[in-house]
Amino acid sequence: MYSQNIFLPSKPKIIKEEDFKGVYEIDGLYPGYGHTLGNSLRRIILSSIPGVALTSLSIDGVKHEFSIISGVKEDVISIILNLKKVFFRFEGTEVQLVSLNVKGPKIVTAKDLILPAGVEVFNKNLYLFEIVGSNEVNIDMNLEKGIGYISKEQIERERTAIGSISLDASFTPIKRASYEVENMRVGERTDFNRLRIIIETSGSITAKEALEYSIITMIKQLQAIVGFKEEISSDTVLSDDMPEKVDTDIPLSKIKIEDLGFSTRTENALIAGGVKTLAGLVKKSVEDLKELGGLGDKAIDEIKELLEGKGLSLKV
Repeated sequence: MYSQNIFLPSKPKIIKEEDFKGVYEIDGLYPGYGHTLGNSLRRIILSSIPGVALTSLSIDGVKHEFSIISGVKEDVISIILNLKKVFFRFEGTEVQLVSLNVKGPKIVTAKDLILPAGVEVFNKNLYLFEIVGSNEVNIDMNLEKGIGYISKEQIERERTAIGSISLDASFTPIKRASYEVENMRVGERTDFNRLRIIIETSGSITAKEALEYSIITMIKQLQAIVGFKEEISSDTVLSDDMPEKVDTDIPLSKIKIEDLGFSTRTENALIAGGVKTLAGLVKKSVEDLKELGGLGDKAIDEIKELLEGKGLSLKV
């Protein structure tokens, strides 16, 4: 259809990698494409890479985050803020329980955390709080995988047990991401772009893996919108009184989880657990969903209700 060819860029090359920071360049981008790709990749890197976060915790003798603990230098809010700076990594999707049982006097760091098998901490020397008295501090924390950001109100509604303190959860493993664009020569032209991307992570993922993940994510998103859906015929009547059913002309395998209208919490848990389409969802039983992790009774009720509205159900 188009006769004019646009030059294709080079594959990313490593300019510098040190600790959890990386600098990468892509050469030979068509004029203007440096900012187009750079801004898009940066946004994906910052918002769409799965990570780990604390979603709730309970402290013996503490009812809410505005409390203080006798014999502890920091108040509860300061302790929570420090705990949220701990960088974790684990495989799988199940909720992990991390504990802290310490007795003073003592300077407490992330090294003192009691971790279940398979859970790693990357900044073990991070300061958490100081016990100046001889008392004991016991904390239990829920560690979960997810994408993006979930507010404490949503976590409280869908997940948190009575007596626990809900936390805002930012799952991104990215600390910083930026890009620069400069002109370069390609053939006789000097206005082609060189894109330089700078990424720093928490350590749970390398900078190179973050860049690769963002590129693959962008490709998948663009592939999904290639082509056009067929228009609804003029003789099709849509009524607000009609129950919502699955369009029999659309295979269940083509209906994505993110298009079904689930809450953010439920949608993220399903996708993280490998359930990407409606076809995959109806193949799961209640027991299968519970094994995915991140799905409580409220979330499963939400799934059942939505499926029933479409004339479908979970596997028995």
